[in-house]
Amino acid sequence: MNPDHRTLLAQLGIEAGNPGACAGPAAWRGSGSQLTSHNPADGSGIGTVATAGPADVDMVLHAAVAAAHAWREVPAPKRGEVVRRLGLLLREQKDALGTLVSLENGKIKAEGDGEVQEMIDIADFAVGQARMLYGKTMHSERPAHRMYEQWQPLGVVGVITAFNFPVAVWAWNALIAAVCGNATIWKPSPKTPLAAIAVQRLCNRVIEELQLPPIFTLIVDAKRDAATRLATDPRIALVSFTGSSAVGRQIAQTVAGRFGRCLLECSGNNAILVAEDADLDLVVPAVLFGAVGTAGQRCTTTRRLIVHESLEAEVLRRLQKAYAQVRVGDPLEAATLMGPLIDAAAVESFRAAVQEVLAAGGEVVCGGVVRPGPGFFVEPTIVRGVDNAWPVVQRETFGPILYVMTFRDLARAIAMHNAVPQGLSSAIFTRNLRSAETFLSAGGSDCGIANVNIGTSGAEIGGAFGGEKETGGGREAGSDAWQAYMRRQTSTINWSRELPLAQGIRFGSG
Repeated sequence: MNPDHRTLLAQLGIEAGNPGACAGPAAWRGSGSQLTSHNPADGSGIGTVATAGPADVDMVLHAAVAAAHAWREVPAPKRGEVVRRLGLLLREQKDALGTLVSLENGKIKAEGDGEVQEMIDIADFAVGQARMLYGKTMHSERPAHRMYEQWQPLGVVGVITAFNFPVAVWAWNALIAAVCGNATIWKPSPKTPLAAIAVQRLCNRVIEELQLPPIFTLIVDAKRDAATRLATDPRIALVSFTGSSAVGRQIAQTVAGRFGRCLLECSGNNAILVAEDADLDLVVPAVLFGAVGTAGQRCTTTRRLIVHESLEAEVLRRLQKAYAQVRVGDPLEAATLMGPLIDAAAVESFRAAVQEVLAAGGEVVCGGVVRPGPGFFVEPTIVRGVDNAWPVVQRETFGPILYVMTFRDLARAIAMHNAVPQGLSSAIFTRNLRSAETFLSAGGSDCGIANVNIGTSGAEIGGAFGGEKETGGGREAGSDAWQAYMRRQTSTINWSRELPLAQGIRFGSG
């Protein structure tokens, strides 16, 4: 292990050979195989952990159920105090945890730190939400009756996260679930286990300091066995899954088969529409960050650019100039704007997509090549002359490839935009109020996120995050997304001396 890596991991409470399953501060276990985390910038090993075996998973499930039973009795504002304490620890460890995210995931340091900031932001949001788990009071049609609804905890929430946001997505789910009175079991990506273990270490500190039941637990698994277990086990009330649409569909079918709940955040195939009157000084940086940020490995990455035909040449000229200034390299160096892809398989997927689009008749404007040497680096790529119906464009290619196509009228642009299976994030750049409102109307963008004059990537936690169609339909983070982690209960109290029935029904001769 690199001495610098060892120092970083030690700062975050991780020692070499850490086991991978945790049911509380004193219960680290790992009877499964060894899993090595690699630095995608050079392929070197960062650290090795022991994964969870079947007995470890059983232990975690048992502990989480018991924790949920105890935790639901704690008043919600008190639950918020626990999340507040975790948020303070995240502030203290932001630099170290952000560095580990960049080291293990490959996103640049600014994005690694930004991901931890998302965790801090959602912690702050959750603390406030703990005092706002509102129900409604309704007027009963029966005299001397009071009718209202309230929200109760679900129990145990299973959270399955992807490598591209190795810590933030867990926080979106777990911290809101916690103030709602649930315990959470986290199954992170096997490509980024160390970041998950570092977060669990912080959770353990809070659990130990405040003498809490193990409301946050972790299962590290090199395969999909643990994810399958979470999907099939009836003790898991809600499964929150982030990943591909193909795997999300399997999980949804499994969970639905046992009448469980599912929250899906799956594939995106996001587009920016550039209207004839767009401000190109806004368009270029939005497209650059949207298409190149996290090496194109965000679900909100800008993958399609639908440009008015009169602007194509100028937009491409500006984008080529901007792309030429993108420094690709070590994500921990301050000047780097794009780090590596996550692994060799991602590089091959990138290479195959470029070859497929060229074979179909597309033209590479810039990039399109894999960089030689250590690490999984590719050149950010722009392709023009693309047909929206091509299979390669219809898929989510998890890499920095931007497909450019043109339109003549807005109705056609919106039809092209919507003609993909995914429906996560979208944007239009225009100075025209009517064009903007058309895009935001019921006949406009069919995505869960629709923006005007900002890009597709970089959502704030205050709004509900999620998409439609093959993206899954789930909502996480802000707004009323907390309701996904609770069950609704309608209650009626009769404080009269009579028993009137609803709808004026009279039952019996009396």
